Amino acid sequence: MGPFFHVGFFGRQSIGALAGAGAKGQRIRVICRVLDGDGNPVPDAMIEVWQANAEGRYRHPDDAQDKPLDPALNGFGRFATETDGSCTFETVRPGRVPGPKDSHQAPHLNISVFARGLLKRVTTRLYFAGDPANTEDPILALVPTERCSTLLALPVAEKPGAWRFDIHLSGEHETVFFDI
Repeated sequence: MGPFFHVGFFGRQSIGALAGAGAKGQRIRVICRVLDGDGNPVPDAMIEVWQANAEGRYRHPDDAQDKPLDPALNGFGRFATETDGSCTFETVRPGRVPGPKDSHQAPHLNISVFARGLLKRVTTRLYFAGDPANTEDPILALVPTERCSTLLALPVAEKPGAWRFDIHLSGEHETVFFDI
């Protein structure tokens, strides 16, 4: 894998939007940062994001829930990291989606990371710190308590509606990755 992502997929910057101007729901801005095991930025990674709309429905033929689709929400995006390891995108806060055994998952974004040194993508989730639904999420419940913080995006105090999510590929603060 590696730096060819920037050549093959992107121009000089990748700041984009998963949600168009008319998308329903609370608009948010997400600032992801990819870091290596030493805490250094990974300037040539690619982030893939997949999410449900504000009602909790994915734009996918296998999601047959009786919930409306939002034509202004794409729900999928690819973003290149910049020299500081970050990428920024705009979307809406997703709704809760069904989980195993008639449960409901907390609002989250599904994130895949492609980067140099990785032979396959790594997959994680971004949950929103402070969301009361986090305590009921059946997937988050599978994660050891001391590691749950690696899946939480934190609000950016000086930027209302903005969330910061650091993805550590390895090391002491390694993000929880899921084997899917």
